[in-house]
Amino acid sequence: PNSAYLELHYIPWVSNVCVALIAVPRNYDPVLHPFEVPREYTRALNATKLERVFAKPFLSSLDGHRDGVNCMAKHPKSLSTVLSGACDGEVKIWNLTKRQCIRTIQAHEGFVRGMCARFCGTSFFTVGDDKTVKQWKMESPEYGEEEEPIHTILGKTVYTGIDHHWKEAVFATCGQQVDIWDEQRTSPMCSLTWGFDSISSVKFNHIETYLLGSCASDRNIVLYDMRKSTPLKKVILNMRTNTICWNPMEAFIFTAANEDYNLYTFDMRYLESPVMVHMDHVSAVLDVDYSPTGKEFVSASFDKSVRIFPVDKGHSREVYHTKRMQHVITVKWTSDSKYILCGSDEMNIRLWKANASEKLGVLAPREKAAMNYNQKLKEKFQHHPKIRRIAQHRHLPKSIFCQIKEQRIMREARRRKELNRRKHSKPGSVPLVSEKKKHIVAVVK
Repeated sequence: PNSAYLELHYIPWVSNVCVALIAVPRNYDPVLHPFEVPREYTRALNATKLERVFAKPFLSSLDGHRDGVNCMAKHPKSLSTVLSGACDGEVKIWNLTKRQCIRTIQAHEGFVRGMCARFCGTSFFTVGDDKTVKQWKMESPEYGEEEEPIHTILGKTVYTGIDHHWKEAVFATCGQQVDIWDEQRTSPMCSLTWGFDSISSVKFNHIETYLLGSCASDRNIVLYDMRKSTPLKKVILNMRTNTICWNPMEAFIFTAANEDYNLYTFDMRYLESPVMVHMDHVSAVLDVDYSPTGKEFVSASFDKSVRIFPVDKGHSREVYHTKRMQHVITVKWTSDSKYILCGSDEMNIRLWKANASEKLGVLAPREKAAMNYNQKLKEKFQHHPKIRRIAQHRHLPKSIFCQIKEQRIMREARRRKELNRRKHSKPGSVPLVSEKKKHIVAVVK
């Protein structure tokens, strides 16, 4: 039965080994355990304090670039391999286990604007300011062999982003329009456009692989269907979106990183209002990437910080920053969901733990049991004021702290002004607009 422990007894006087299972009952009646809740509360408080004591998320810095890191890409098959592109046209391949660069390629003249790995992991693509798309082997060249691209496509305009299809030999680039390319051809299969402004980012859906989304500098987020060769619909926001990222576990959900300091999670079927508005950054959000579980995402911002947001929460659960880290341009969540990589414009790539207080290495069974027990206690008492205050407290740089304070005052002033206007106007003339709908200008189908 559930309310019993099973004990093993060895009986020595029997010639053959005999094991007897004796049920030892345990009574869970709360009357017999009068101090159970206070005792658990104390343990939860201590566990929360220890979690903050051991929260040391920064692991290492990968330095070697001679200019700001502009883009990164993950290897689809190898957890320890990551690629990075810099503003001087240099591409580096890193081994995260050894924490060192294993290969350097002078790929482009000018910025490396975007890069992506092929779904099989045998090669990768880069685009740059020199109007070229180049395909490179993932493996280093043999002795005596020159470092040259497999294919080079010369375009008419500068390409600002690239992404590869998750199942087929097809990739998409963006610039003045979205082009869909076959790997074996030097001209695009089809070109998709809706509007006349430069497109900054294009991303294929992980699940519904024929869907892709792009964001342009005319404040649009446009969705396309590769099978129809036409755009599906677009949503226009108040300010420009820098990039989008699809949820790897939910086909219809994507998150957009915006210039108005917020991130917006949309359901592509209902673009009239976002599912959630994520507010905590104090400057433009430049990049976003989902964890493989689809439950959290990480964002990089111009305010020199990296934040981790749960998908269903409006505020971040974690903020990472260092004294030397400048504007964070690009960010990636590793495929094992344990680490976060960020590239910033002071030439460094930094490696962080996704869970700040997590112990790395092999855990003993007792450690694992204690960790699980403490986690359940923290969840049980998470809304208690003292525990919540300790769990949520973060030390922030002075610049971010002051800007948060300033923006809080501005938000409160706007709210008070709107309240006064509504109070002194004709009933119904000043409608209540929810935070989710404030930032949407229009949806065009």
